[in-house]
Amino acid sequence: MWDFSIKRSLALMAQTMPFIVLRCAVYFGITLAYILITGIGSGIGWGVGGLGSEGFQASAAFWGGAIGLGLTAGVVYLLREYLLYMVKAGHIAVMVSLLDGKPFAAGKSQIEQANSVVKARFAQANVLFVLDQLIKGAVTSITGLIQGLGTLLPIPGIPALMNLVRAFLRVAVGLVDEIILAYAIRTESDNPWGSARSALVLYGQNAKGLLKNAAWLTLFTYGLTLVLFLFLLAPAAALVYIMPGAWSAGGVIIALVLAWAIKAAIIEPFAIACLLQAYFRAIEGQEPDPVWESRLDGVSRQFGQLKDKAASWTHPAPEANAHAKQ
Repeated sequence: MWDFSIKRSLALMAQTMPFIVLRCAVYFGITLAYILITGIGSGIGWGVGGLGSEGFQASAAFWGGAIGLGLTAGVVYLLREYLLYMVKAGHIAVMVSLLDGKPFAAGKSQIEQANSVVKARFAQANVLFVLDQLIKGAVTSITGLIQGLGTLLPIPGIPALMNLVRAFLRVAVGLVDEIILAYAIRTESDNPWGSARSALVLYGQNAKGLLKNAAWLTLFTYGLTLVLFLFLLAPAAALVYIMPGAWSAGGVIIALVLAWAIKAAIIEPFAIACLLQAYFRAIEGQEPDPVWESRLDGVSRQFGQLKDKAASWTHPAPEANAHAKQ
């Protein structure tokens, strides 16, 4: 049914507990910021609205909360490069090392050593972020090339339902881009663009099996997140009730943010641990197929950009690489 060990994935979660704790601190910190700033905005709106009628006060409280929510979302958007560079990529580096039987040395924290590896491979946060965006686009193109998607999930192949399956698989590839980054870390390549290109070709060669695994994990990830969201609706509504103006839509939004935080901090790392096992098992002993490379050059603009960036890549300073390897 799938090509990974749940037991091994749970063991990886336990072995990388410093990163799990870091993820919880970061994502629950973001959630707390959403709640606080939304509440403050609602309170300010409620206070300003007191100068007018009761209806105006309720409206001002609503818009104050909406502005606070929007401002927080804007800050999180600006921090997305940092989150990818310092949290997600570092966690992947540790998982790759443990899967290869190479635990990090004692004397320095797991997070510090992992971030040294990431800096040596990708130099700067913006490099990793642009690389990640190109990988996402190329992975989507690979999905479009795969035929016989009805074989990936046990669902009857009527046309309308197959369109739904294809849409679902487009969501499923959102879990795949990080395993391509993992390949660049695992191969210790000095050129992240070139290694990502090779990793994408290998992914294309094994895409049917890998998409099957990604599809099952997407069902698990979003299914569990939905359950969490429904469970959190009541406490979130109670929290909103004590806010000025009792913002009616706030309970749903806060429950969504809380469920997202749990997904990003705990559920996604488990899914990535599973996909890393499936990917490395699938590509073992393989070399990138020139036929698949030619196919991707023809259908994916992002794949072509990886080639251009690989050709113009300037290696990080030697001392940075030496520090990371040490």
